[in-house]
Amino acid sequence: MATTTFSGPIKAGTIKDTTGTTVGTDVKNVGFVKMAQSASWSQSTTAADTGIVIPANSQIVQVYVYVTTACDGASQNLSVGTSATSTELFTALALGTSANVIKLGSDATITDADTWVDIGTADLPIYVDFSAGSAGAGHITVEYVQNNNLA
Repeated sequence: MATTTFSGPIKAGTIKDTTGTTVGTDVKNVGFVKMAQSASWSQSTTAADTGIVIPANSQIVQVYVYVTTACDGASQNLSVGTSATSTELFTALALGTSANVIKLGSDATITDADTWVDIGTADLPIYVDFSAGSAGAGHITVEYVQNNNLA
């Protein structure tokens, strides 16, 4: 299947501008399209750049962590951020010792909700860091609204 790349942001809806007061007829209903980027990860206690880069002024909606190979410690936690510090988005997401589970970043300790609302004026990479252990693998998906510019 072919893919198409847009420079974005992409908006969708049938009424671009409000010209009256009748919903469905002349009240604006255009909104941004939610985007997502995914990458694979394998457990390491060294911060790792995922290769995901979120465009400037984007709003992060959710981070999904798919654990496909079980982690080896009940106290295995994941932190995710926008630098090698890996704590700007969340910390202490407990991964547990089960495979084939999906964890939500919003269930972790959010370290800076403002970064979720608007990542700022520069593109930002996404890093992952694990608290302990030596086993575990999976995927991470970051959903965002491109250039929502809420700051």
